[in-house]
Amino acid sequence: MKKKKSFRTIGRKNMHTKSLPIDLNCDMGESFGAFTVGTDDAIFPLITSCNIACGFHGGDPLHIEHTIKGALAHGVRIGAHPGYPDLQGFGRRYMRLQKDELKAVLRYQIAALKGMTESLGGRLAYVKPHGALYNTAAEDEREARIIAETIRDFGAGLALMGLAGSIMETEARKANIPFIAEAFADRRYGDNGKLLPRTVPGAVIHDPKAAAEQAWSIAINKGVYSNTGAWLPIDAQSLCVHGDNPTAVEILRALGRLGV
Repeated sequence: MKKKKSFRTIGRKNMHTKSLPIDLNCDMGESFGAFTVGTDDAIFPLITSCNIACGFHGGDPLHIEHTIKGALAHGVRIGAHPGYPDLQGFGRRYMRLQKDELKAVLRYQIAALKGMTESLGGRLAYVKPHGALYNTAAEDEREARIIAETIRDFGAGLALMGLAGSIMETEARKANIPFIAEAFADRRYGDNGKLLPRTVPGAVIHDPKAAAEQAWSIAINKGVYSNTGAWLPIDAQSLCVHGDNPTAVEILRALGRLGV
């Protein structure tokens, strides 16, 4: 059987195997002020795409700029990671905003990340909603449409990254923008194909071996088992490991050791 071409060699340092044939993305740049979130500098050599916080759920100008520079130095694709204006809740609390307000909130964040990236000589490739906004848009047509239309307004081939097989994919197609289908290495799935709420025990995977097994299943077998053992077909172009997962580096290293 012919091997698939990998997106980029993952974890080149101290890795003796080839990479999984799929893009690996991570949520980054979420530190702000005196608060440190994640281990971005250690993660960069292990990923191919990064979703950079835009200041509303995490991140501040200095940390955002540092993260952009890190992405450029490592040749990592850059995406904007906008969320609800919820710094205290880390963007994980649902907020019902009026359409015009949500559009403005998104436009503000995306424009900031796009402008900073371009001023440093880079290019913004995609937008991935964060936290509660992401989960809501995966099943709420209104929310997904607002996100897709806002991204479309920026033009320049800017893509939407969202949950594989969700309504976000449908709305991206309607808005005539590229869609990057995403799955998760460090989150369990429910029988409905959506991510288990973080309040459910075991919803976040911390064990590197378990995360690597799930990543392998998605990348190679095109599916994953739910928390009850049901098989869920998934056709994903990118796999996410959360930057604020305390074992993110160990998980990414485990993925690098999986090679095909």
